[in-house]
Amino acid sequence: MEFTAQTIAEFLKGEIAGDPAVTVNSIAKIEEGKKGALSFLANPKYEPYIYKTDSSVVLVNRDFAPSGPVKATLIKVDNAYEAFASLLTLVEQSRPRKKGMHPTAIIEEGTSIGQDAYIGAYVYIGENCRIGNNCRIYPQSYIGDGTIIGDDCLIYQGVKIYHDCVIGNKCTIHAGSVVGSDGFGFAPQSESEFMKIPQIGNVIIEDHVEIGANVTIDRATMGSTIIRRGVKLDNLIQVGHNVEIGENTVMAAQTGIAGSTRVGRNCMFGGQVGVAGHLRVADGTRLGAQAGVAGSIKEENHILTGTPAVDHRIFLRSSVIIRNLPELKKQIDSLEREVENIRKDKS
Repeated sequence: MEFTAQTIAEFLKGEIAGDPAVTVNSIAKIEEGKKGALSFLANPKYEPYIYKTDSSVVLVNRDFAPSGPVKATLIKVDNAYEAFASLLTLVEQSRPRKKGMHPTAIIEEGTSIGQDAYIGAYVYIGENCRIGNNCRIYPQSYIGDGTIIGDDCLIYQGVKIYHDCVIGNKCTIHAGSVVGSDGFGFAPQSESEFMKIPQIGNVIIEDHVEIGANVTIDRATMGSTIIRRGVKLDNLIQVGHNVEIGENTVMAAQTGIAGSTRVGRNCMFGGQVGVAGHLRVADGTRLGAQAGVAGSIKEENHILTGTPAVDHRIFLRSSVIIRNLPELKKQIDSLEREVENIRKDKS
């Protein structure tokens, strides 16, 4: 598809600096721009590229003032990053939608499929399921008995959703993810044996949730593991049984949340964060990459880093000390030798 700068500016309610008739038919990073491409500049450290990019159109913030000549046509908007995301959404929505049911798909008795749905090759949908309108379930996915999926959901290739789970409206689950597998529940019987505790609960995923590739969300022992509205999970995340993740919380890759922990609303977790079980994490908590949380976080909107996780400012001060440890060790060794020499002189 091809758009003029004028059309893009009108869609974004932006201001044009340059040729409004120039056209774009692709999207590129500003450092890799080429003729006919649309790019954006939001991070100031990428500003040098705007003076040499070959992109035809670049989205910039309204307060951007170039310090040199710019070949590209600029479209000034309130927030270049958000505007670029809006355009990507428009491009994604303009792609042809798959519809219909592949002949190799298996739909068991008692299951209903909504209007305009797409069921891909070798999809299995169990008994008494309900699939909403406009859903797309891509090849080789598995939907267990009694599962409910709302409207406008995207279930990508190879997703496995176990029995009796509930997925809300406008949810996306990326390839290879598993929803509703057994929680890690075993009762010790002796020094070397464990008895499996049946996991009879389910998983509930509310509306507007996006789950990355190869994520595992365990079903509850009893009750439900709950992913609240608007949560965004990156790839390779583990959510344990009976966990609850609050609204609009985001988690980066390789985060692990142990069982029965409750994470609040509007939290942000960096990559490889680990949270122990049976804890409470307050609303608005921000955890730096590789933070290890061993106790509940009660203060809202708190930033923590490190293992065990501490206040970010304390972590930064501690990091300075750690970097200086070799020199401090030398000083201590020198002082010990001086003290030892003084003792010898006195004796």
